[in-house]
Amino acid sequence: MRCFFHLVSIHDEIVDNAGIEVQDLESAKAQALLAIEELRAEIGIEADDWSGWRLDIVCPVGTLLHSMQLIPTVH
Repeated sequence: MRCFFHLVSIHDEIVDNAGIEVQDLESAKAQALLAIEELRAEIGIEADDWSGWRLDIVCPVGTLLHSMQLIPTVH
């Protein structure tokens, strides 16, 4: 199944137009956690700037499959 990982806040959205193929939702969640860890490594101490942001996992038709907050995951 193809999943897309959108970064979303109250005021903004960074849309993933490519997505990735995963076996199931659990695999998508694992990939999302890896993406958040990579983001944390890139932004370092500026992670608090991502307060209020979440990562939404959506299917190709746009249905929300899972959502996770960035800050609790990166701290």
